[in-house]
Amino acid sequence: MQFSGDILIRVLIFVLGLCGFAVARHIYKHKDNEKDPLICPAKFDCHGVTHSNYSRFFGMPVEILGIIYYGLVSLFYFLFIFFQGIVPDALSDFMVFISLAAFIFSIYLICVQIFILKKGCSWCFVSAFISVLIFILTRFI
Repeated sequence: MQFSGDILIRVLIFVLGLCGFAVARHIYKHKDNEKDPLICPAKFDCHGVTHSNYSRFFGMPVEILGIIYYGLVSLFYFLFIFFQGIVPDALSDFMVFISLAAFIFSIYLICVQIFILKKGCSWCFVSAFISVLIFILTRFI
């Protein structure tokens, strides 16, 4: 396997996908857990954000969409790192498209927090930042 800049970017996207998965799972696991509630490290109002009317998209909790998205990103880039010749180009194009969609959705959710809810969730900001980084890095492959 040739080690190039593309491989390094794919490894970085894979790691970011794992981090995003962990953040989304953390939100999901602690969101409704009374014994171990979601704590916002930056003293924002995570509860207010994660239980708002905007915390669901087409009836699905946003953190589940994050788990699915970041899981797909991690799986795809893991495969693309080690099985580069086997992964179809159409799947690569799909991942760029889905990363663009996640980027736009993340910007939308950040705007909702700032301008509509006037509340913030540090975990949500971290997830959005990861999503933005993933999209930017896909542009360099």
